Amino acid sequence: MARPDKLKLGTFVYTFGFNPAAWRHPDADVHGANRIDHLLNVAKISEAAKFDFMFLADSPAAAIGDPEALSRSPTKMNRFEPLSLISALSVLTEKIGFVATASTSFYEPFNIARIFASIDHLSGGRACWNVVTSDHDETGYNYNFDGLPPHSWRYERGAEFVDVVFGLWDSFEPDALVLDKASGLYYDKDKLHILNHKGKHFQVRGPLNVAASPQGRPVIAQAGGSEPGMELAARTAEIVFSLASNLERNKAFAENVKGRMAKYGRQTSDLKMMPGVVINVGATKAEAQAKVDFLIDNLHPDVGRWMLGEFLETDLSGAALDEPFPMERLPAEPKGSKALFEELTDYIRKGHTLGHLIRHYAEKSTGNGITGTPTEIADFMEEWFEAGAADGFILMCPTLPASLTDFVTLVLPELRRRGLVRDEYEGSTLRENLGLSLPVNRYVAARQQG
Repeated sequence: MARPDKLKLGTFVYTFGFNPAAWRHPDADVHGANRIDHLLNVAKISEAAKFDFMFLADSPAAAIGDPEALSRSPTKMNRFEPLSLISALSVLTEKIGFVATASTSFYEPFNIARIFASIDHLSGGRACWNVVTSDHDETGYNYNFDGLPPHSWRYERGAEFVDVVFGLWDSFEPDALVLDKASGLYYDKDKLHILNHKGKHFQVRGPLNVAASPQGRPVIAQAGGSEPGMELAARTAEIVFSLASNLERNKAFAENVKGRMAKYGRQTSDLKMMPGVVINVGATKAEAQAKVDFLIDNLHPDVGRWMLGEFLETDLSGAALDEPFPMERLPAEPKGSKALFEELTDYIRKGHTLGHLIRHYAEKSTGNGITGTPTEIADFMEEWFEAGAADGFILMCPTLPASLTDFVTLVLPELRRRGLVRDEYEGSTLRENLGLSLPVNRYVAARQQG
C-alpha cells in the first residue's frame, strides 16, 4: 500500500559538490567558494524543484594531512561560515529551508539560541540547526583542545547544550509581544521567562532577547549513529541524516531511533529519516557512468589517498596505487560510518589494489551511491520510501550545480509521475513543509496542565 505522505528532499552542499574533483568540472565556477552567486543558484534550483531544504555540512577547521593533497582539494580549505551564509540566502529566497551545522562542543548555548532564532525570523520560519558534537581532531586544535575531547564528554555536553537552547527558545511565549502603542506596552512581562539553568556543563540565566520563532522553534537535524547519538535524536531531532549503506541497515536504524521516541512523548511522524545518497544520473546507464568516470579520472592520486585515509583515519601518503592495500595501516575500528568501514574492509580483503579501493570509495562515498538512469534512480528511492527505510533523501550531488540540475531535469519528472513528490509547497515554514508538528512552549503547556 502506497504511503500517504510525500518524499522529502534536501540538497547536501559542499561548495562545488560532494566529489573532491568537482571543482574541476567544466561547469564549476572556481570562484564559487567566495561568491554568493554560486550557492544562491543552487538554492534557486532547489527551490524551483520544491525541495525541502539545503543542508550545509561544516567543520570549523581547515583539514589536516598531506599538504600536496590539500592544495588540490578545496572543500574544507575555503568555504563560507554556514550561519552567515544561510542568513544571506534566506532573504534571497522564499520557501526553501536552510539546515546549517554548528557544534555543541565549540559554541555556547546562548549564542546558538540567539543566532538561529534570528535566522528563523529573517527567513520567515525556514531555519534548521544540524546538531553535531564534531568528529575531527583538527577542530579541537582551534578551540583550546589538543584534539577532540572524549566522545562521552562531547555527547554529555551536547545533550545538556540542546536542553539549554530549547529552554532559551521558550523564553518568550508565542503571544508575549503586545505591541500596543496607545498604552506603551511592548510585551507582557508575565509571558517572558528566565531560564536560570545550572547544570554540569552550563550556567545560563537567560532569558533570550529574541521573540518566539515563527515556527515555534527552529527545526533540529542530527546525524549521530552511536548509542548516545540515537538517544539524542529520539529525544530532540526532527531530521535524521543517516549513512547506512543498504535498505535493510537503514530500515533497522530508522526503526531503532523511532522506536525510542514514545518514551519522550513524541510521535514518529515528527522525525524524518533522510539518508544521504550520492546520485549520478544520465539518460542512459553509459552516460551516467561516464559522469562518474570523468570525476574519478580527474581525482588526483594524492587527493584520493588523503580522502580515503581521512575516512579510515590512517596515513596513506606514499602508498603504491597498483599494489594491495597496506594492511598494517588499517585501523581496527572506525570512527565514522561502521557500515561503510565494513564494506571497505571486505573490499580490501578481496585483494584489490589501493587504486581500485580509492575508485570504489570515490564512486560509492557514503556506501549507498547509485549510478543509473532516471527510472533506476526513481525505483531505488521508491523502494526505500515504501519499505520505511527512508522518509526522503539528502542528495549528495557529486558536482554543483551540474548533478543537481541532472536530478531535477531527469529524475524529478519520474518521481512526480509516480506521485512521490510535491507539486507545490504545503506552507511557508520548513516545519509545515516537512509535516512536523508545532512545538508547544513549555510555560504555556504548564499553565494548560495546571
